[in-house]
Amino acid sequence: MTVPQRRSTRQRSAVSAVLDEADGFLSAQDLHARLRARGDTVGLATVYRALQALAGEGDVDVLRTDDGEAAYRRCRSAEHHHHLVCRRCRRTVEVEGPAVEAWAQRVGAAHGFVDVEHVVEVFGTCARCAAAGTGPEDAQTTAGDHTRADGRRV
Repeated sequence: MTVPQRRSTRQRSAVSAVLDEADGFLSAQDLHARLRARGDTVGLATVYRALQALAGEGDVDVLRTDDGEAAYRRCRSAEHHHHLVCRRCRRTVEVEGPAVEAWAQRVGAAHGFVDVEHVVEVFGTCARCAAAGTGPEDAQTTAGDHTRADGRRV
């Protein structure tokens, strides 16, 4: 069965361009705000549709924030991986976790499960934010960072 190819639109290209530039995860609202700041006229509903399509195609990684909101990032690796995410600036590093992979398989097998899958996201404070003395308790937005405007952390 052939998977239908989505047509590329100006709006989807704009969403993709912002994702390409981002160093960390962005919510749909954050991405929409960046588009508006660049002068792109893309509606929030269109941003959500584009992100859902990109996630469905495996082109973006998705994680859930503390409050359950989805955050998106351009997928840098086609292989299974995990993320190390800074709580302050959202800088993200893709990491492999062979010990986690083995553990997940052992736990599944011990309970009679097969086709075991898992999602692991690791959160902390990156060296740059730690050196600047900005941790999750300092949730004020500063120019150029990736923290939500409302101060919520990933």
